[in-house]
Amino acid sequence: MNKKNTSLSLVHLFFLLLPFSSLALKLSPQLSSLISLKTSLSASPFAFQDWKVTDDQNDAVWCSWSGVVCDNATSQVISLDLSNRNLTGNLPQQIRYLSSSLLYLNLSKNSLEGPLPTSLFDLTKLTTLDISHNSFDSSFPPGISKLKFLKVFNAFSNNFEGLLPLEVSRLRFLEELNLGGSYFEGEIPEAYGGLQRLKFIHLAGNVLGGALPPRLGFLPDLQHIEIGYNQFTGNIPSEFSLLSNLKYLDVSNCTLSGSLPQELGNLTNLETLFLFFNGFTGVIPESYSNLKALKSLDLSSNQLSGTIPPGFSDLKNLTWLSVISNNLSGQVPEGIGELPELTTLSLWNNNFTGALPRNLGTNGKLETLDVSNNSFTGTIPPHLCNGNKLYKLILFSNNLQGELPKSLTTCTSLWRFRTQNNRLNGTIPSGFGSLDNLTFVDLSNNRFVGRIPEDFADAPVLQYLNLSCNSFHDRLPEKIWKAPNLQIFSASFSDVIGEVPNYVGCKSFYRIELQGNSLNGTIPWEIGHCEKLLYLNLSRNYLTGIIPWEISTLPSIADVDLSRNLLTGTIPSDFGSSKTITTFNVSYNQLTGPVPTGSFAHLNPLFFYSNEGLCGDVLGKPCDSDTTAAGETEIYGRKKTAGAIVWIMAAAIGVAFFVLVAAARCFKKSGVDGGETGPWKLTAFQRLSFTAEDVAECLSKTDSILGMGSTGTVYKAEMPSGEVIAVKKLWGKNKENGKIRRRKSGVLAEVDVLGHVRHRNIVRLLGCCSNRECTMLLYEYMPNGSLDDLLHGGGGGKTTGAAAEWTALYNIAIGVAQGICYLHHDCDPVIVHRDLKPSNILLDGDFEARVADFGVAKLVQTDESMSVVAGSYGYIAPEYAYTLQVDKKSDIYSFGVILLEIITGKRSVEPEFGEGNSIVDWVRSKLKTKEDVEEVLDKSRGRSCSIIREEMKQMLRIALLCTSRNPTDRPPMRDVLLILQEAKPKRKTVGDNVVVLGSDVNLEDVCGGNAGVKCQKIGV
Repeated sequence: MNKKNTSLSLVHLFFLLLPFSSLALKLSPQLSSLISLKTSLSASPFAFQDWKVTDDQNDAVWCSWSGVVCDNATSQVISLDLSNRNLTGNLPQQIRYLSSSLLYLNLSKNSLEGPLPTSLFDLTKLTTLDISHNSFDSSFPPGISKLKFLKVFNAFSNNFEGLLPLEVSRLRFLEELNLGGSYFEGEIPEAYGGLQRLKFIHLAGNVLGGALPPRLGFLPDLQHIEIGYNQFTGNIPSEFSLLSNLKYLDVSNCTLSGSLPQELGNLTNLETLFLFFNGFTGVIPESYSNLKALKSLDLSSNQLSGTIPPGFSDLKNLTWLSVISNNLSGQVPEGIGELPELTTLSLWNNNFTGALPRNLGTNGKLETLDVSNNSFTGTIPPHLCNGNKLYKLILFSNNLQGELPKSLTTCTSLWRFRTQNNRLNGTIPSGFGSLDNLTFVDLSNNRFVGRIPEDFADAPVLQYLNLSCNSFHDRLPEKIWKAPNLQIFSASFSDVIGEVPNYVGCKSFYRIELQGNSLNGTIPWEIGHCEKLLYLNLSRNYLTGIIPWEISTLPSIADVDLSRNLLTGTIPSDFGSSKTITTFNVSYNQLTGPVPTGSFAHLNPLFFYSNEGLCGDVLGKPCDSDTTAAGETEIYGRKKTAGAIVWIMAAAIGVAFFVLVAAARCFKKSGVDGGETGPWKLTAFQRLSFTAEDVAECLSKTDSILGMGSTGTVYKAEMPSGEVIAVKKLWGKNKENGKIRRRKSGVLAEVDVLGHVRHRNIVRLLGCCSNRECTMLLYEYMPNGSLDDLLHGGGGGKTTGAAAEWTALYNIAIGVAQGICYLHHDCDPVIVHRDLKPSNILLDGDFEARVADFGVAKLVQTDESMSVVAGSYGYIAPEYAYTLQVDKKSDIYSFGVILLEIITGKRSVEPEFGEGNSIVDWVRSKLKTKEDVEEVLDKSRGRSCSIIREEMKQMLRIALLCTSRNPTDRPPMRDVLLILQEAKPKRKTVGDNVVVLGSDVNLEDVCGGNAGVKCQKIGV
């Protein structure tokens, strides 16, 4: 390098080191401000990659930097876009040097935390300020009124608390205001009604209350109101009908009540009206037929009665109409079926009668039709799939008659088809097997007859097929077990005759239900091919022959019911070695010989009832020597197949050995030399003070294990800087063609989604380390262990004292609900936890709940359908046994189990509940009489205090809702959270005292004179 270049580089370095010197400011305040931003904010190496200072400072070099826009004449910065750069840290005071020119500032989609810096309010020429999708918290600071020219202010999805900023009302040029998705409380300031230029207001997803301010109805330019998911009182002010330019009105899930305001029919420019999840009563006003511009109308989950106004047939722009879960009745206007733009019609869970509109679907745009749980009669409209866009057709639990329209068999868009519990008849037409998108078909509880279509076996993606409770009087399709992706097949009580087809194929089946038919012949030995089978029911048929021993080799089989047949021979002794079977019912057959020992010793003796020739310990009937010898002869007669078992066992041992070797490599080869394991790659989701190599080296030396699970081991790790984190080493690899292949579409791709999940009640994923052998997830460390430790004392005495008071536990429950609510309702795509339980709920230094490990069970799944149970025993929703699907309702069930653990102090499964019973079964058995209610309440939680006792009962009601056996009866998590918040204890704890809010409370009534609970009254 020559002297000149060396000299220039030194000048460059000096300038970077002293960007705010008087010389720098004299040369360019704009440049100084931008450089200070770069140095103050932490980000990935690529966030400011092109922000480089050249040697010639007279050039406005910053105008070419990414995110920077300058005025062409003055080179002054007029626009600065730093969105979506994963920025952390604090905004520097030097940002004010841009105040003379900056008009547009976008800091959205970053990781900025703490109070909102007031230095932003020094940028007095701003017209647009976007700080959305960050984690700014605390109350909103004063000073925003200095932004006199502000037109757009977007602060959506932060963690602000306290009251809405009143100063906003002084921004007379403001056109768009978005303060949604935080924790603002109190009422909407009446002064917001003075923002005469306001076109857009979004305050949804806070905890606002009080009455809606009528003054908002006097904003002449307002086009968009989105204030749902709050806790308002009263009704929608009639003044809202004056908003002549309003296009969008969303006041859903706001606890509003009263009749629907008929004045809203004056909003002739309204395109979207969402009023669902409120307490509205009465009829749907006929005046709503005047909303000629309306495209989307959702009045679901209220208490509306009456009929759908006939005038709705004239809403020619309507695309979405939903009135689910009301008390509506009468016939659906025929003109609804002729709406030219209709794509979605949801009417389920009402009392509608009469025939469905005959012309539904003729517009060629219908995508979703759900009219279940009504009393519709007549036939299924024939043109539902005109245009081939219909993907969801839900008609169950009505009184529909006639045959299935042949046109449905050519509806290639169809994905889900449910028409059970009707009076449909005739034969099921062929053709459904050729539909490329059809995954779910339920035709049960109808009057179908004749042949079951053979082409069901050819359906490429069909996973669920239920044909039970019909009258086929025909054989099963010969190729049914070859269906490539069918998991659940039920044809029970359907008058199926003939023999069970050979189980050839059968690779995907989890559940087979053929009980209550007229099947004869033997049980095919090929059932051993059904390697994923969990449940087999062939009861109540006329099957003969022996029980195939191959059933015992199925690796996941749990429930077998062969009762009420004509089976003979012995029960193969192999079943006694099964580690998975929990139910094996062979009652009412003609079996002989000994009942296998081993795992069968704990089965219910009734499973073997009415087999006179059976003996054994489980029956309390000793076997004589001849019977035992007969059993041995039966074993000897299978020498050839026994040899096959030996080979299978040898293969299993080999696989187990391979897994152990792989495990040893993953835990021991944490090297950083880039050798066989490859170099470490660190994906950080915030600024980290350590490297992947630091993590690997620490784990190679530590034995501090916080927990172990099926997906990996969690370690406590102290980094060189002294920071303590939790590290989870995942098992997420497989071998193919001798090479280790990581499923990027599984772990690494979804880790990127999890890394951007930000919520106060979710453990933050700091980063992900990976190489060719291992993947490690880096989480913030939670010092107070888990809820499981707190409830059941697994974490030592540290968390079992005063912190376990009822109010603290209630707040933990609300925290968990808030976290799951965020995953279910605010994430796109929706995240389902799959394994919600107390050990996956961690507690920070203030005992605030943090949901952990969400999505991890999903991350390590293969691209195929689930082959293992998603969840933990005792927390799995009952429908999983039938559907093998885990969705939001499954999480809600698991949350209900957690609430029951909090209330009772018991674990989800305990011996006192009885064999096969969980805490849900135990609680419901105790609640058969009112006198038994208090028996389930944990004495140590303070149930002797009447206030606490009533709060525990309220939580019990919520828990029972969440654990309803029918998934549709479980409320969505947003509703669960709302109920919990409404029932939240109106007091606080100070030391050992229960502080009761209210001046008219009789302390003797509250605590019943119990000396173990101290009460103190505070007048409010």
